[in-house]
Amino acid sequence: MSDSAKLTTGSISGHLVSQTAPMLFGIAAIMSIGIIDAYFIGQLGSQQLAAVSFIFPITIALSSLGVGVIAGISSVVSRALGSDDPGRAQQLGNLGMALAAGFGLIVALTLYLLKGPLFQLMQADDDLLPLIDAYMTPYALGFPLLLTNMGGNGVLRGQGAAKRASAILLAFAGANWILDPILITGIGSFDGFGIAGAAYATVAGWAVGTLLAIIFVQSSDIKINPACLTSARWGSGVWSLITVGGPAALSNAINPIGLSILTAFLAKYGQDEVAGFGAAGRLQSFAVVPMLGLSSSIGAIVGQNWGAGETGRARKAVFYSIAFSLVYGLMIAALLVFARDWFGGFFSEDAEVLDALSRYLLIAAWGFAGYGVLVVVNGAFNAIDRAPVALGQSAGRVFLVMIPFAWLAGGALGSNAVYSAELAANIAGGVVAAALAWYVMRR
Repeated sequence: MSDSAKLTTGSISGHLVSQTAPMLFGIAAIMSIGIIDAYFIGQLGSQQLAAVSFIFPITIALSSLGVGVIAGISSVVSRALGSDDPGRAQQLGNLGMALAAGFGLIVALTLYLLKGPLFQLMQADDDLLPLIDAYMTPYALGFPLLLTNMGGNGVLRGQGAAKRASAILLAFAGANWILDPILITGIGSFDGFGIAGAAYATVAGWAVGTLLAIIFVQSSDIKINPACLTSARWGSGVWSLITVGGPAALSNAINPIGLSILTAFLAKYGQDEVAGFGAAGRLQSFAVVPMLGLSSSIGAIVGQNWGAGETGRARKAVFYSIAFSLVYGLMIAALLVFARDWFGGFFSEDAEVLDALSRYLLIAAWGFAGYGVLVVVNGAFNAIDRAPVALGQSAGRVFLVMIPFAWLAGGALGSNAVYSAELAANIAGGVVAAALAWYVMRR
């Protein structure tokens, strides 16, 4: 057994705690960026808040590509280490980081060229399009930095280096926290850049995270070494990364794609409804951080044990994670529903916006537990080379439940059909994910 495969021995529950705890801080920091952005952008006016509400699901979908990069690299690296092949783990780690950077350039160019038609398709009002463009232009040009530092994050997670992986996320979130108020609303005689300032702060944070990722990878057992690219088996290596990373990226991107479609449904009810939905989405993304942290950490634990033939330990990690998601999801839902008016006041003072946000929490929050089950099972499936299964259940949740429900119930429920559709999709997704986890892991 490779000395780097440290998760194949010891307590499973202990590994879940030790690997997830650092990721909680990192993911909470990343999710807080959306809340802080919304807070300072909300000070500019409800129109700017509506514009960023159209932007939010798109940026989350694009960030999901980074999640796919992490999942793909972490999966192949952890299984190579578990099967006692550190040389192949280093080759795959280097190959994964190189592919991530190249793919980031392609996405950046595509997004820059298509950003106008994309938001017109989402039914954004003409007066919002200049605000959206002001944000998306710097965001698109800086996007390769995100995928590069996510590639380094995947190399570290595959080794079980959760603290260093989390530190990368904390670093670029910290830079964003500092720069947001300065670049959005200004300081002293500097008036700030408005909504574009949020994008500038985000790109600056990505640059900080990329630098730290390079430093941490170079101090790990799997270092950046260009010679690995010439000696690597490109065909099998690229295929291994794509078969996990591609479905994982799509699986994580499907939810925000669904939210983009729901946002388009809401647009006919007015900008205030969209603004409330967008602000509630940021609150939701922060509330589910512990489950997202668990879905990030479970990959290395399951992957190393699966690669080492310790399937019983892998199963135990999955079932512990499902139980936690159910308990925590219901507890956080109760808190959000009880304090929904207080949370709403953080984002806006507009009565219509606050009403939309309150109705979202009252209806949709009760499905967060199901969403948690789905994401942790997907994290485990990605680690054991069952990424297509994870993709299938994510796609079914959105395209077979969420979107049809919102469309069919719109006439009877109005805007509440969108919130009810998310609730139904999360409950159905959680039930299906738990059943598939039992079937696949028991086999």
